[in-house]
Amino acid sequence: MQSLIKKLPGFIVSLVIAIGSYYIAQLWLPMLGGATIALFVGIILGNTWLKQPGLAAGTKFSEKRLLEYSVMLLGATITFQSIQKIGWQGVVLTVLQMSLTIGFAIWLGRRLRFSEGTYLLMAGGNAVCGSSAIGAIAPVIDADNEDTGIAITMVNLMGTILMLALPVLGTLLWGHDNLARGILIGGTVQSVGQVVASATMINQGTVVTATLFKILRIICLVFVVTGFGYLHQKKQSQATDTKLSQQLLAKKSSLVPWYVLGFLIFCVINSLHLFPGQFGTICHFLSTWCEMTALAAIGLRLNLKTLFNQGKQLLFYAGGLVVFQVAAAILLITILF
Repeated sequence: MQSLIKKLPGFIVSLVIAIGSYYIAQLWLPMLGGATIALFVGIILGNTWLKQPGLAAGTKFSEKRLLEYSVMLLGATITFQSIQKIGWQGVVLTVLQMSLTIGFAIWLGRRLRFSEGTYLLMAGGNAVCGSSAIGAIAPVIDADNEDTGIAITMVNLMGTILMLALPVLGTLLWGHDNLARGILIGGTVQSVGQVVASATMINQGTVVTATLFKILRIICLVFVVTGFGYLHQKKQSQATDTKLSQQLLAKKSSLVPWYVLGFLIFCVINSLHLFPGQFGTICHFLSTWCEMTALAAIGLRLNLKTLFNQGKQLLFYAGGLVVFQVAAAILLITILF
């Protein structure tokens, strides 16, 4: 009970910021979306008026648990049937695009001497589905709050830039080709909301294509989380060869966290059409609010001094990554479509 009381202030503040951000998005900034606004409002308030130790327990709970719940609930909103609609070229393009993005993010992150937590979270956030992917990956690689907050901030910032830029770039490259423009947006833009908002700037046909490609990236979340967890544990274990097998065995069960298993189970059940009619809609609603509240909490916990200390290098890393991501997508679309 005492633990619950300690968490309430931070949780309530995070929720209030999420609610306010939702209405700001609805009334004035629909293209940005409530989640992105909640993150940036949280950063501003957390580094000024709401820099209070009494909020720490609640914001920590909101940051960690609510993102996990959001990931799990996301599974009830997608189906494996989406893969059939994309076709083999779409599957090949998505797998290659994600693999290239992850590989480049890790390579560049190491070259720039970022921590393992930062470059793996940046890799997953850009390749898969933004904040949700970062929230899913962070626990399995033992990422600290700083790495998580920085990665989410940069991925959301770059996602907002891509959201606005890609409709223009896609039209310049392919004219009125809805398929190519939809693949470009759905295959590169980070969060689901940003994908839909970006594609909406073109037309409804582009929204359908972009959403299908985004769904396929989300389905791949399970493999990315498991792979990153294994890589991290292997790296940690290599410190002493004698303990390698013991450490891997001890941590084997954590390679696939409960919320990723929940995501997969929900996705399978939804693909078999076993959920009641409105269940997916309810899960989408809850997942969205969990994500917005979690991002508000992450913003409240993020220390701007840490972000500014890495300023130019971090912007170069994030910018270089999205430029590579878009260039790779354009090349793959040209070859496969």
